[in-house]
Amino acid sequence: MKKLLVLTVIAICTFLTSYGQSKALGQEELDINTKTSVIKWSCDYAFYFGGHDGDIFFKEGYFIKSNGLITGGTFIIDLNSITNNDIEEEEPRNGLIEHLKNEDFFNVTRYPTAKLVITKTRYHDQSSLQIFANLTIKGVTKPIDFQAKINYDTKTLNTKFKIDRTLWGINFKSKSSMDKLKESAIADGIGFNVSIQL
Repeated sequence: MKKLLVLTVIAICTFLTSYGQSKALGQEELDINTKTSVIKWSCDYAFYFGGHDGDIFFKEGYFIKSNGLITGGTFIIDLNSITNNDIEEEEPRNGLIEHLKNEDFFNVTRYPTAKLVITKTRYHDQSSLQIFANLTIKGVTKPIDFQAKINYDTKTLNTKFKIDRTLWGINFKSKSSMDKLKESAIADGIGFNVSIQL
């Protein structure tokens, strides 16, 4: 009886060990290159042409790869790294950047980072997919989804998408709050053109 019990315990341990090894072999974390990965942001005025754009950089991040496919990942975005690309003069450019960092927009003193966590992926083919994720900005988490392309030669993932900033509590000069001053309203949509490289 004791011999049978010992053999049973050994069999269970062997199974659990082999299961853990197979899971580890089938799934891996791929760290992104934070120096070459970038988010290009853009936001327009609501009722006339024009707007601003710039870059934001990742603090850290990784993809989860399972059985040869990207199935998850977590990315931390450094909101203190935000830049502006369309204003040539230094003083107004710096003024815009500081405004984006204050309480009207991202409030980076209290919320220095944003976070995106991939919850699910749906592949159309080997290199194109739909990504479902949770995006956290200013302590507010909302689900988003977007289309993306993977380039295996350059080890990059590229995507473009927009979010409604008011869903994350960024309401400064939103259309709904500017009924009497429409000409100075800022569009609720913020565009992101993202390139992530390993």
